[in-house]
Amino acid sequence: MTIGAATVRTPGARPAVDWIGRLGPPRWSLAQQYLVASLIVVLAGVLVTSAWIGHQIETSVLDRTAGVTALYVDSFLSSTLQGLAHDDRWLTPADTAALDRLISDTGLGQGVVLFKIWSLDGRILYSPDQSLIGQQFPVEGGLASATRGEVEADMSSLEAPENANERGRYTRLVEVYAPIREDNGARVIAVNEFYLLPDALDAEIRDAQLRSWGVVAAIGVITYLVLAGIVKRGSDTIRKQQAELRQRLDQNLRLHERVQQAGRRTTALNEQALRRISADLHDGPGQVLALALLRLDALQTPFEDGAGRGQTGSDFATVHAAVRDALTEVRAISAGLRLPELGSMSVEKAALRTIDDHQRRSGTPVARELESLPLQTPLATKIALVRTLQEALSNATRHARGEQVMVHLVGDVDNLRLAVSDRGAGFDLRGAENSGRLGLAGMRERAELLGGTFEVDSSPGQGTVVRVCWPLHVEEET
Repeated sequence: MTIGAATVRTPGARPAVDWIGRLGPPRWSLAQQYLVASLIVVLAGVLVTSAWIGHQIETSVLDRTAGVTALYVDSFLSSTLQGLAHDDRWLTPADTAALDRLISDTGLGQGVVLFKIWSLDGRILYSPDQSLIGQQFPVEGGLASATRGEVEADMSSLEAPENANERGRYTRLVEVYAPIREDNGARVIAVNEFYLLPDALDAEIRDAQLRSWGVVAAIGVITYLVLAGIVKRGSDTIRKQQAELRQRLDQNLRLHERVQQAGRRTTALNEQALRRISADLHDGPGQVLALALLRLDALQTPFEDGAGRGQTGSDFATVHAAVRDALTEVRAISAGLRLPELGSMSVEKAALRTIDDHQRRSGTPVARELESLPLQTPLATKIALVRTLQEALSNATRHARGEQVMVHLVGDVDNLRLAVSDRGAGFDLRGAENSGRLGLAGMRERAELLGGTFEVDSSPGQGTVVRVCWPLHVEEET
């Protein structure tokens, strides 16, 4: 709606509950989150380390077993296969018969499941499976390593083409490739491939892995317990400090609230004191001066008839004028000290009435814009608003000569904001602060006593803007 030159927008009541304040703290503390995260990291480290150590143990046991067994097998085969140093294409029937006897008559057949003899170009020269003799396969993997003079061992699942016969009897075997050298040990003349049962090797690997996993797990548990102890001690210290800090914050909040309550009480008590002074001026000196003026009026009649003309009549006129002026001043002071009853008055009405009173007394037009004003406002805030408006408009009239005076009053959910501006001559803010002007100091004090803010923006030749903000979420006191 529009009232005179004012534009007023009044929305519905603002929400009374701030849903953000209902948000609770996180479920886990920082220490708990760290302990859970460190537990996961330690467990992952234990598992990865155990797996790596287990793989290294398996490889080491395989290599050791392969090396020992290769030396054992080579002690039986080396002398029999020296003929391959001169012709590595075929074994003689005598060599084949000698190999068969080694398997059946010596301990070689008890420790080794089966073995094959390979040429360096990948042909099978000897095998229990007669169908494989003479076949050629790619030279790769362990066979290639053995042709270079290395012993290679692995846990085989018997998926290679040359293991078709073994797949029907075993699920997996320890596969070892070992070089066969000349008697002088200078040159590899063939490759021996033999297979071992994995049972004993599996038991040895499993025992070694269990021991290593136990050691790694014990180290992980000790590490986690040490970390947990350090974090718990730090967490207890933080919680204790947080409790002390929260207690101090609560005390500060209570003290802050007491200061604001004292400010509201001070504002109300000051207003009551001003009302009392206004009443005392009106009922005391005002009445006495009024009575004196009536008596002077009664005494003026003889002088008007000519009996007391001359110097006495002039003195009487002077006294009469002085008493009349004093009575006018006392009544003006009394009226200025006493505010209208603001308890039942809305912010909008109080502001408009103050602006209209100023226009009527000073004759200075004041533009106004009022937006989103709350329906209910604490009494102390309304008193501070009216007093600040009176002082700011008075300053704008006296110092800015009333040029383009504008009042902007707006409310939101939490605050009431006032801005009084003019296009006058302005002034130097630093010089005004050092001069100790009571008007600016009083407005600032009224704002800060209620927990609000006050600022002035002015410079010579640029006009002046007075901005004040009061909080609305305060408890009203009786």
